Amino acid sequence: MLEKIRVPRVGPGRPRMKPDSLAADKGYSNGPCRKYLRHRGIRHTIPEKTDSQAARLRKGSRGGRPPGFGEERYKKRNTVERAINRLKQSRAVATRYDKRGYVFLGTATTAALLIWLRS
Repeated sequence: MLEKIRVPRVGPGRPRMKPDSLAADKGYSNGPCRKYLRHRGIRHTIPEKTDSQAARLRKGSRGGRPPGFGEERYKKRNTVERAINRLKQSRAVATRYDKRGYVFLGTATTAALLIWLRS
């Protein structure tokens, strides 16, 4: 779930887009990823790996505090990911043979309608 905000443009070129928040899986729970997101001011919901958690607890008070984790936000991420996987079951959506964006949007909309009608 990536929510984007528009940053006003200062000069020529395209406006920069910066996500409001990020929800990722355990593969991105390392220190450098979290540090980068904090540096950019991006809120994140990333679960902590079990071995990292055990190492932190083993260190005691020197291990620091656990990173913040919003369970409800992570559940929403899972729902969105499952919906995208259902869309990708349509071969045209998964491979994206369409050259034009509006044609692909129509293909994705058709696939979403078929999913909706079948459920």
